[in-house]
Amino acid sequence: MNRAGLALLVRELRARRRTLALVALWSAIESLPSLLSGLLVSAALGRFLAHEALSGTAFLAILLGSALVAALATRQLFPHLAAIVEPVRDAFVAAVVDGAVASATGSPKRADTAGVSRVTEQVQAVRDLLGSLLRMARQILFTTLAALAGLWLLAPSMALITGVLVTVSLTVFALLLPGLAVRRRKVLLAEEEVARTAGTVFGGIRDALACTGEAEATRSVGTAIDGSLTSSRVLARAMAVRSLIVFLGGQLPLVVLLASAPSLVHAGRLTPGEVIGAATYLTVALEPALRQLVGTGGSLCVELAVTLGRLGEGFAGPPAPAQTEAQTEAEADRLGPRRYDLVATGLTFAYGPHAAPIVDALDLSLPEGRHLAVVGPSGIGKSTLASLLGGLLPPQRGTVSLGETDIGQVREAELRRLLSIIPQEAYVFAGTLRENLRYLAPHLTDLELTTAATDTGLSALADRLGGLDARIGAGGVELSNGEKQLVALTRVYVSPARIVILDEATSNLDPAAEARVEAAFARRPGTLVVIAHRISSARRAERILVLDGDKAQVGTHDELVRSSALYANLVGHWHLTDPQPRRRTQEAAGAPE
Repeated sequence: MNRAGLALLVRELRARRRTLALVALWSAIESLPSLLSGLLVSAALGRFLAHEALSGTAFLAILLGSALVAALATRQLFPHLAAIVEPVRDAFVAAVVDGAVASATGSPKRADTAGVSRVTEQVQAVRDLLGSLLRMARQILFTTLAALAGLWLLAPSMALITGVLVTVSLTVFALLLPGLAVRRRKVLLAEEEVARTAGTVFGGIRDALACTGEAEATRSVGTAIDGSLTSSRVLARAMAVRSLIVFLGGQLPLVVLLASAPSLVHAGRLTPGEVIGAATYLTVALEPALRQLVGTGGSLCVELAVTLGRLGEGFAGPPAPAQTEAQTEAEADRLGPRRYDLVATGLTFAYGPHAAPIVDALDLSLPEGRHLAVVGPSGIGKSTLASLLGGLLPPQRGTVSLGETDIGQVREAELRRLLSIIPQEAYVFAGTLRENLRYLAPHLTDLELTTAATDTGLSALADRLGGLDARIGAGGVELSNGEKQLVALTRVYVSPARIVILDEATSNLDPAAEARVEAAFARRPGTLVVIAHRISSARRAERILVLDGDKAQVGTHDELVRSSALYANLVGHWHLTDPQPRRRTQEAAGAPE
């Protein structure tokens, strides 16, 4: 198991030794009732048996007073606990973010998309688990020590027997923890597999449904869920052993006390009050503390250990040694293409090993700087193809290459700089319009952004909002779907991307606005791939790819009208449903007939 997370936790706790000492001090005061309970109960019972009710009541009043002092100590504890837990949480957030950035910028592997889960769920889990463990551990530790100390003062022989049994039970518990941690890790990995499988299936659900692959998609997700349930059941069975540990250290001493009490009292070694006092220590303090430790505390320890290990896997490692110039050039040859031709060879993908392929043995060559439209019926696999060409989905057979470099070997950060996919669901984040547009090109000037907005047709929206300084809410709540698409399109338009894939990214624009955007991208240096949903988009492209189930055709509009019955039917359908005649659309875009 990775120990980077544990090392970070230990380092942060060491930096707060003074605060931990204050927590220990207040915890010792809080355990005062556990120390005095048996002694005071024994003394009170002795007084009551001697018919001294007033003095007996006084002993019980002292016990009540100690409980009030303990309550005040508990109140003082929480600010100190927060002063430990919150900085630890911040340190883990910083370490995870640093690791995610280092992974994205310095590794040839795909970026670890589980980083978001680590920053949110798993780091928050560390915070909550650490807070719960600190509250529980100091209470259990001081309560147990106080109970054993009080029992020693009251009945040394019974304290010795109890101490031995508690030690044995805690040793068994400690030996079980590593195995529990291994099983809990398997549960966590199984849960991540469920999320990963479901994400892949849901991302292509339209294509899967269109190709009758829903049964296989359901089976894939179901298999992952079954694996998660199996791991959880194995963990639950292992955790059931904890009840035996509680009996050994918490309940067996009471059985020994009660069984030996008649002989001890008869021999004069214990009084009835001392027997009751000893039973108080065992039942009120020791057994509940041990049950809490082995039950809740064990679960928290296992959960924290596994989460720390999983988080540590995402931390940034030590910096790589400096490379020579020759090594740098070799790395660039391996990780970064020198040309940007987009080539698919034998490209095949299906949502499941037994499902019909969505994309089947597709060959496609798109030279750098060309403009391609992809057409086909709904659900034929256009969005899946866009994800394959963009490196978001790994092909099951075949390859996608940038120049002569397999896209799977291109470093993720470099690939995302060179290739952008704009989906139908445009993303706009909270911030100014300038921040949204400069996200992929942070060094652009306001003049360059204003010029780009004019090219894509965003300038009218910018004027309405109040310019580049206008603030946009999270998700662009004040914008229409079409306006959000314009923001996302302009963001990529000003980016350094050499290849742009528009996956129905203009679906909420009217034909004139769509024509203007596509004309702007066509004039922009680089390659353009458009998943077309109007005939005008296909007519503007230099080449058109028609997806037709088990085959695909590439050609110009005129060639495909003659050679592809599917394309001819699509053209007729588009003409009937286009809300504006094609001539008006082209005139609005300034394009020739």
